Amino acid sequence: MINFLNILSLQERTVSTAAERYLLVYMIVVLLIVTTLVIVFFVVFQKRKNKLLIENFKQQQAFDEELSRTQSEIQEQTLKHIGWELHDNVGQLLAYASMQLNMLSSQVGEDFKGKVDDTSNIIKDSLKDVRMLSKSLNNEVILNIGFEQSISNELNRLKRMKFASAELLIKGNQVEMPNKKHEIIIFRILQEFFSNSVKYSEASHLKVQLNYEPKLLIIEASDDGIGFDVATAEKGSGLINMKSRAELIGAQFNLDSKPDEGVHLRIEYPL
Repeated sequence: MINFLNILSLQERTVSTAAERYLLVYMIVVLLIVTTLVIVFFVVFQKRKNKLLIENFKQQQAFDEELSRTQSEIQEQTLKHIGWELHDNVGQLLAYASMQLNMLSSQVGEDFKGKVDDTSNIIKDSLKDVRMLSKSLNNEVILNIGFEQSISNELNRLKRMKFASAELLIKGNQVEMPNKKHEIIIFRILQEFFSNSVKYSEASHLKVQLNYEPKLLIIEASDDGIGFDVATAEKGSGLINMKSRAELIGAQFNLDSKPDEGVHLRIEYPL
């Protein structure tokens, strides 16, 4: 009788242990399922979050590019209008003044003839500069005469106006840009650099170098002026315009300067 009870008790304990094991396995399986669901939910959530962030970034990038493109087009139209005004109005006035002085030169005495001739020559030079400036502001003219010739003309104009020397150096074989409008944008960046050199640099020498590599055009411009500290300098509209224009055409832009060491501009444009 006692043995029977012992056997029965042992069976009960065995059944109880098996039930506990099944319960433990069941709890582990449930825990694994819940953990898996949480992980899957988290991964899906992160993917959707990242997708939304990427879409927002692309939309913002597209908006910024469209804004820069619109601003650039407005600026180009403004420059073109100014170029026409210079050529048609200021240019005609200077041409008329030059003609009047030529007529006056034949009527004044020898004492005043030299002064009249000097004034006439100054007006003729001014007329030439105004016409060259009007051409540099007109996209159609730049595209017609070419990228390199436009830079050369601008440097010649600046040399007569301010600098002791302004030279253009070309290395490698010229390769046409895949987009002709990009020539205009790079030329405008250089014009902004020239403008800053005229206004702030106190430089005597200006140099531009075009280095044509098989898949890259490297444009470098530098002056020997007073320079500035790039880290502490106020980011004006000129620098912002140059950088945004470069980004618009997928070019790498870098402006480097130190006090008393001039300014150096480098643009890497993929061909």
